[in-house]
Formats: sequence, structure tokens, C-alpha cells
Amino acid sequence: MPQLKAAAPWEYTLYIPNDPRAVTVSRHTLRLILTLHGQPQLTDVGELLATELVSNAVRHTKGPAAMRLRWTDGVLRIGVWDGDPRPPTPPFLAPPDAEAGRGLDLVRACADGWGWHPLADSGDRGKLVWCELGAAA
Repeated sequence: MPQLKAAAPWEYTLYIPNDPRAVTVSRHTLRLILTLHGQPQLTDVGELLATELVSNAVRHTKGPAAMRLRWTDGVLRIGVWDGDPRPPTPPFLAPPDAEAGRGLDLVRACADGWGWHPLADSGDRGKLVWCELGAAA
């Protein structure tokens, strides 16, 4: 059986204004990039995860944000930067009947891994919230 060549690494960054319409733009951008790079099986879950991360950045901060998509060694990493150094609200805090506040629960449940970290020791450059999906998703 012939061996398939591993997909070359790639990375894209989309700078996002603090505007609720940016969530839709981010979702469509992710779908287009994954389709162009031959990873359509990741689009549905990837869109859900990107929507949650970008929504949190737009909803809970006042400044711009950025979404970075990176493909390396069969893993898609979706990272969203915002200027607020405070950690994201931990999952599991929203009651089951809440209409909002369960985004990180979805990320935790659907991603192969996720986390966050401040972008400077003093926290003055914001934070990056990220999640990963393997190609077999």
C-alpha cells in the first residue's frame, strides 16, 4: 500500500475587531482554510470550537482579538488571543439550564486538548486560549 505524504505545516492569523460579526467571519475563514488544506473532516467541530473561543474574546473584552490556526504533525491548533490577561471562566460553573456560559464546557468536551496562558509574565499583553483537534476527529 502506498504511503501518504504528511501534510506540510501551515499557519494563518486573522485579526478580529471587537464586533459580534467577527464570529461569523472567523468561522467561515476556518472552514475555507481547512477545505483548501484537505482537512474537511475537521470543519464542523473546528467551527464550533472557534465560535466559542472567538465569542468569548469578543463578548468579554473591549479590544481587538486574533485567531491563529496552525497545522503541525496532524494536529490543528486553534488559538484566540485577546488583550485581557484574566483567565477564562472555568468550565463547569454554568448551571445546566443556563442560556450562556457553557462555551468552555463545549471546548473541553469536543477538543483533544485545551488550555490558556498569559502572554507576558506581568499579564500586560493579554492571554491566549487554545484547543487542539487531531486529524482523525
